[in-house]
Amino acid sequence: MSTTSLPASARTPRLREALLAADFTADGLLERLGAPAYAALARSETVPALRATRGDSPLDMLVRLFLLQRSVPSALAAGALPLEECVEDGWLVEEGEEVRAAVDVRPYGGPEGQDWFIVSDLGCAVGGAGGIGSHEEGVVLGVGGASTTLAGITVRRSVTSALDLGTGSGIQALHAAQHATQVTATDVNPRALDFTRLTLALSGAAPADLREGSLFEPVGGLTYDLIVSNPPFVISPGARLTYRDGGMGGDDLCRTLVEQAGNRLNEGGYAQFLANWQHVEGEEWQDRVRSWVPRGCDAWIVQREVQDVTQYTELWLRDSGDHRADPGAYTERYEAWLDEFEARHTKAVGFGWITLRKSAAAAAGRPSVVAEEWAHPVEQPLGAAVEAHFARQDYLREHDDAALLAAHFTLAEEVVQEQVGLPGAEDPEHVVLRQHRGMRRATKVDSVGAGFAGVCDGSLPAGRILDAIAQLMAEDPVLLRDRTPQAIRSLVEEGFLEPVRDGMPER
Repeated sequence: MSTTSLPASARTPRLREALLAADFTADGLLERLGAPAYAALARSETVPALRATRGDSPLDMLVRLFLLQRSVPSALAAGALPLEECVEDGWLVEEGEEVRAAVDVRPYGGPEGQDWFIVSDLGCAVGGAGGIGSHEEGVVLGVGGASTTLAGITVRRSVTSALDLGTGSGIQALHAAQHATQVTATDVNPRALDFTRLTLALSGAAPADLREGSLFEPVGGLTYDLIVSNPPFVISPGARLTYRDGGMGGDDLCRTLVEQAGNRLNEGGYAQFLANWQHVEGEEWQDRVRSWVPRGCDAWIVQREVQDVTQYTELWLRDSGDHRADPGAYTERYEAWLDEFEARHTKAVGFGWITLRKSAAAAAGRPSVVAEEWAHPVEQPLGAAVEAHFARQDYLREHDDAALLAAHFTLAEEVVQEQVGLPGAEDPEHVVLRQHRGMRRATKVDSVGAGFAGVCDGSLPAGRILDAIAQLMAEDPVLLRDRTPQAIRSLVEEGFLEPVRDGMPER
């Protein structure tokens, strides 16, 4: 792949019109290629897509140019694009009677059906013609699983200011532009800022304030309502590749990013990151990451995956194409990674999400910091679920046990009860409540918990429900009231029960 100069963006609206006219969109690609070829392209397998685009239609030309990165006859390309402008502006390169793409242009469907386009270096889009691997320093990647994960978990409320720190090809800035009055995007790589400008322009979004530099240095003392970052979080020996290696030792880059975010947030603002963290011998990972949370902020830390150091090393050596190199060089690099982990007493690496929220309660010394492991499937987008998590933490901070017993609750939407036990058994071994939305949690409950959840419709206070259950089960109502608030608190915290205020559930 090449890191040559990038296209000009002044006439981007005309190119956007041509792409849309040819149905070069996420929906258009799925219809033209068919589901099998579309899925194969996401695995970097191009043969099915090539077979599906053997015609001469404008859409066939665009797929072969930008997604499959094949040369096409200039005469046919002229039927799909304003050819002369695209060559002059640097989107295409002429080679005799043919043209080829100078950058990767990939259709991307926005959350409300918008037709967006992500611009990146050739061969650097996940599912691109070249796939991921053998990257040069300074190249800019397109959209991958990490990018879409962060976009999905981000809280999407209308805000005045948003910061995309380490913008890359601009996908987070593009999402933020839909609900933020002003978007600032930063990157240590000036080439990434150029790609972000192209992505925003080609997607029809408002331009962002683009600033070059590392971490929060480019924005000085400015503060924001929303900060998002998919940083170069890979824990590696050295800063070989800008797009993934942070250049600090161990997980120090992620720690520094989280620690410094508190002072850059406005009251009530959110900062949301993807991160890697070390699992160090003799230390709980939860304690390690909790220690990063800045004063004045609540936090929700979710570990989604853990890899031992050999799995982690192999993943990122494959990412950079080192597995295709000379075996001796591969072994040497593998050893260097293991030496680094051994020196830091690291046995595994965790990957997950970190969300901070600046709150008055946290500033007053009553922060809510939840660190948990959840490796199971979730329902994206999760932004509303993230916001609801912090609302529940606020509620629980404000209500002691007596207040909980006086409160009214409803069962959350799409929560079902499962009875688990041997076939034919008179009574189940245990009862499970399971969510089918959001985090899709499941939790075991006893007969009291199951009965309580089953009758929560907001009409009766929790204490009255417990009194009725005690009568049915011939239990002492006072003892039941004493031992149950913690279970209610857990069901509220995990989103199985929703508090009712002023006759309406708190969502």
